[in-house]
Amino acid sequence: MKIALDVQHLAKSYGQKQAVRDVSFQIQEGEIFGLMGMNGAGKTTMLRMLATLLKPDSGDALIAGHSIVKEPDQVRAQISYLPDEAGAYRSMTGMNYLKFIAGLYFKEESQCKECVALGEKICGLGDALMQKIQTYSRGMTRKLVLARTVMTKPRLAILDEPTSGLDVLNSLDIRKTIRNCAKEYGTAFLLSSHHMQEVSTTADRGAIMKEGVFLAEGTPAELLEQYQAATLEEAFEKAVRNA
Repeated sequence: MKIALDVQHLAKSYGQKQAVRDVSFQIQEGEIFGLMGMNGAGKTTMLRMLATLLKPDSGDALIAGHSIVKEPDQVRAQISYLPDEAGAYRSMTGMNYLKFIAGLYFKEESQCKECVALGEKICGLGDALMQKIQTYSRGMTRKLVLARTVMTKPRLAILDEPTSGLDVLNSLDIRKTIRNCAKEYGTAFLLSSHHMQEVSTTADRGAIMKEGVFLAEGTPAELLEQYQAATLEEAFEKAVRNA
């Protein structure tokens, strides 16, 4: 497998607070990697640096071989980013929103149509795509913005708390969509979450973060074994409390 993301000693501070401290890890194509941590652990700062929205103080990361520090424009062409509170243009219909996003990425009509068709398939909203987004539930909106995030087939999709505020059924749908897209299109996913169940059922590997550093990294099974835990929640608690 090819490496989709290669993080090399990334660090970022806000004044005296060091949000991310010398973090390194890799994600392969088609792999789902989960960042687990409490609020303030550094997850969102990490994601924003990789999305080229924040410049690291030191270190670098290569996405599809391009440096986030030296080649941010090339990186942006290879990624998609879904913030925690991402929304959509409420006055648009869901279909027009997908067409609008496709037009930002592709110039040829055939490419746009293919992209929109994939967005329709991924979101699974059916006839509701003809309705205005302002009529959508939170779960429907989240499915739509997830679809626009992955319908362009990015090399790396960066998702900040992808199921935040959703009910159980919508959360399950979102997780299933992420797994399917990783498998079918080879998209690598980096997602942050403070829900351990989300990581244990969705991610191939993950890392526990606290105060800007990785306390542990591995598959869910490896993390359970490392901390002699029955659940990922228990492993997380042991890691964080003993750090």
